[in-house]
Amino acid sequence: MTDKPQGPDRPPGREAAPPAQGVWQARVITLFPEAFPGVLGQSLTGRALDEGLWRLDTFDLRAFGIGRHRNVDDTPAGGGAGMVLRADVLGPAIEHAMAGTRGRWPLIYLSPRGRAMSQALMHDLAQADGVTLICGRFEGVDERVLEHYAVDEVSLGDFIMTGGEIAAQALIDATVRLIPGVLGNAASTENESFAAGLLEHPQYTRPATWKARDIPAVLMSGHHGEIASWRRAMSEQMTRRRRPDLWAAFRNRE
Repeated sequence: MTDKPQGPDRPPGREAAPPAQGVWQARVITLFPEAFPGVLGQSLTGRALDEGLWRLDTFDLRAFGIGRHRNVDDTPAGGGAGMVLRADVLGPAIEHAMAGTRGRWPLIYLSPRGRAMSQALMHDLAQADGVTLICGRFEGVDERVLEHYAVDEVSLGDFIMTGGEIAAQALIDATVRLIPGVLGNAASTENESFAAGLLEHPQYTRPATWKARDIPAVLMSGHHGEIASWRRAMSEQMTRRRRPDLWAAFRNRE
């Protein structure tokens, strides 16, 4: 007897209401919906979530599992270690999670082989109507799913994690903070790292002297032009020293 997806009596997962007009929404497909909102429910992102500036919905992948035990994975075709998420489980979950979406709504799989997350990507996602994220587990997902749904693969970095939930939260956090009204001060995002292709300049605050280290005198001078020049010079110096790849890209754009 062949395993088949559960019938209409299986839990359908969480139904996501269409977002209110103008409200950015994140929909997350995961085996661990209880991991959300996690840190996203704290501080500025949590306050913005409570205030309805953005919306978060999770979809339990296990609800789409196959057979009595709701299996979601199987051994790799051709052999090998680990398990792979099944196409006939993840496919229905994607279609369910994407139901009712409209406008520009990327579908992203958090994957170590994807393109690296960047500030430019976050700005692009913040301009979309929402995003649906697939949190992988085990050895990954059946390639046919990625091909069929034209899934965009995005990576948190060149390392392997046990699943995509932390990467998903990082992506959501970096995107939500760009939504108007979340930070409260739009200027907060204008001079930070990567905004102009450079790392951010050093920051200081009171006390003026700490452990025999003083705040640079120019920052206490009140001369805004000199302060701006100093900050620019420090950004260039820090980028050149710490991220030669960014520095080269910056110089190529000049």
